[in-house]
Amino acid sequence: MHLRDLTQFLTELSENNNRPWFIMNKPRYDILREEFLAVVTELISELSKFDRQVAACNPKKAMFRINRDIRFANDKSPYKTRFSAGITPKDLRRPSAGGGSTYYFQIDGSGKLLFGAGEYLPPAPRLKAIREQIVNDATGFAKLLKNKPMRATFGHLQEEDKLQRPPKGFDAQHVHVEYLKLKSFFVWTEVDLKLNDPDQLVPELARGLKDAFALVTWLRSVEASNAEE
Repeated sequence: MHLRDLTQFLTELSENNNRPWFIMNKPRYDILREEFLAVVTELISELSKFDRQVAACNPKKAMFRINRDIRFANDKSPYKTRFSAGITPKDLRRPSAGGGSTYYFQIDGSGKLLFGAGEYLPPAPRLKAIREQIVNDATGFAKLLKNKPMRATFGHLQEEDKLQRPPKGFDAQHVHVEYLKLKSFFVWTEVDLKLNDPDQLVPELARGLKDAFALVTWLRSVEASNAEE
C-alpha cells in the first residue's frame, strides 16, 4: 500500500473535512480504499495461520466506513480522518451479547498505526458474563494477565471508562476487583508507521496481533462457559 499517499490524503481530509473537498478528491480515496482492502485481505490470511476462526472473515465487511454518524454528535464533520478495520469470525465488528473478539487496526494522517484486540464496550449481558468468568476462573484470568507476549506488546488491559467502584453484585474484596471495574476487555498499542517500508505493514500487524491471541482465547472461553450453562 502507498502509505505516504494515504497519510497525505488523511492529513488533507482533516484540514478540509467537508463534502465538496471529498467529492473532488474521491478518485484518490477510491484508489486508497482498494489498496486498504488488499491489506485487510492479506492480514486476514496471516491471522488465520494462528486463529482459524477468522479465516472466513469478509474483508469488505471488516472495513469501517469513512462516513461519520453525526446524528447525535456535536462535531458535524462528515468524515473520519483514519482508515480502520475490525476482523472477527462472524463479521461483527462490535461485541454482541453472545461475545465476539475483534482484531482492530487503524491508520491516521499523522503516520500512526494503532492496533489491538479484545472486546470494546460489550453490551451489559456480555460484560456481566465476562466479569462472572473472572470470578469463576480467577486462576485462569491471573495466568492471562501474566502472558509475556501480550504484556510485552500491549502492557495492561485498557482502563478507559473504568468504574470507580466495583459493579453491583461483585465482591469488593475479590483479588481481581480492579479488573471487575473494567467496561472493556481490550489491549492496544500505537506505533509509527514504517512509511519507507510499506511491505512490512501486514507482517508487523500479524506479529503484534498474535500477541493478543491469549486475550482472544480467554474471552472465547467465556462464550464456551455460557454455552454449557
